[in-house]
Amino acid sequence: MLDKLGGVYAPRPSTGPHKLRESLPLVIFLRNRLKYALTNCEVTKIVMQRHIKVDGKVRTDPNYPAGFMDVVTIEKTGEYFRLIYDVKGRFTIHRITSEEAKYKLCKVKRVQTGPKGIPYLVTHDGRTIRYPDPIIKVNDTIQLEIANSKIMDSIKFDSGNLCMITGGRNLGRVGTIINRERHPGSFDIVHVKDSQGHTFATR
Repeated sequence: MLDKLGGVYAPRPSTGPHKLRESLPLVIFLRNRLKYALTNCEVTKIVMQRHIKVDGKVRTDPNYPAGFMDVVTIEKTGEYFRLIYDVKGRFTIHRITSEEAKYKLCKVKRVQTGPKGIPYLVTHDGRTIRYPDPIIKVNDTIQLEIANSKIMDSIKFDSGNLCMITGGRNLGRVGTIINRERHPGSFDIVHVKDSQGHTFATR
């Protein structure tokens, strides 16, 4: 992510929707990855001119934490990026089309009932969505329309579906869910088979 000669310090991401350890500040994204700026000062000038959007909202904080599945838009150049992990578990920059930039995939972290019996769900990037489809459960994936935060589609956490590991030693590996061992009171163990035919167990 950072070069070896740049010293031991790195910019600390601000508080935001993603966890500190699972996010990438915009300054690293623009300076070290896209090479659009040489210094932190130049990054600040870029974001302060309101060129950078994360998930459709203008962000003027150079340390704003962009995380997994976030869509970063630079309208001045007409570029759209999605942050995903590579197989080594590092953030990689995936260029996407403007059509694909209209939605993102979110993992469902929590499904609860709020005041006055209103059901809602919470996603991995801290969004709260009210009145979801009752078939959506925890660990499912929803396809979210960024412009109005509406759920377009949902994908069940079932065997036979593709998944991407987002934490731990297998971070960034993609595979097909084979089966899921239930362990009440503990973590479920999920067996995943990747495109090379290797199987591995993860929780």
